[in-house]
Amino acid sequence: MKKVYCIGELLIDFVAEKQGSDLSKATDFTKKAGGAPANVACAISKLGGESTFIGCVGKDPFGTFLLNILEEHGVDISMAQRSSTFTTLAFVSLAEDGERDFVFSRGADKELQYNPGHRNIFENNIVHLGAATALLGGSLEDAYKRYFFDALSQGAFICFDPNFRGDLWKGKENVFIEKCLHYIEKSDLCKFSMEEAQLLSGKEDLHEACDFLHTIGAKAITITLGGDGTLLSTSKSKQNIPSIKVNPVDTTGAGDAFIGCLLQQISALTDFETLYNDESLLANMVLTANKAGAITTTNYGAIESLPNLNQLQH
Repeated sequence: MKKVYCIGELLIDFVAEKQGSDLSKATDFTKKAGGAPANVACAISKLGGESTFIGCVGKDPFGTFLLNILEEHGVDISMAQRSSTFTTLAFVSLAEDGERDFVFSRGADKELQYNPGHRNIFENNIVHLGAATALLGGSLEDAYKRYFFDALSQGAFICFDPNFRGDLWKGKENVFIEKCLHYIEKSDLCKFSMEEAQLLSGKEDLHEACDFLHTIGAKAITITLGGDGTLLSTSKSKQNIPSIKVNPVDTTGAGDAFIGCLLQQISALTDFETLYNDESLLANMVLTANKAGAITTTNYGAIESLPNLNQLQH
């Protein structure tokens, strides 16, 4: 089984207790572990895969809490770093349909330093670039770029999820698009929401969006559509893969559960090229990943709600 290296942020989600769509009205919050790459790493590990988290937290009780959570879920944290900067925080409120309203208080995640001693670890493994904050500058973005180059030079399987957060990019959407296209160009697998696919391609129609993004360089594309399943697109075909019906209470982490489950399945392949030669194989993997994403929405908190193998098989 191949290792999956997840690079980016690990942070505290303070989730509003009395749910409502407006954070300004929230008064009580519960502390949860979060951060898209960390969620993906936990999803992979809970399903029996091997994941390593590469990111930075503060030398504070929140940072200790977060690293302990990853370890408890079987994630390798040997490449995680700690900084004197305070751990990154996010404040989240949930609407009745489970959709999120949130703001960031950014801290230690931006302090990740590139470690040249790790440049040769990616060969025949998977690198997942899924950070919401990694393209905002600082040493994290520099490390992100350099690990990306290392992964490319070693022929690793590269997965990219832009994790667009509108409040982080207000008035700078064009900068976000330009930076993302650089990663899409070289990625084996891209995971987008509908909003992200439309934003990055400039196309409203999702089939046209996929065609454009394939032209840029993406080999395989998944566009998650919530209860409507996932649009799977390769150079050969497009198909909508259904999801299962659930009553969602919290969509936080659903996309991370989806891509984590998909990457865990891909990590078990002996040859990555099999994905592109067997359309039904990838479609069946997405079908399973849809189930993982749906199950995650039925409980509160991202990591706690990630399914294990037993849940997926029932």
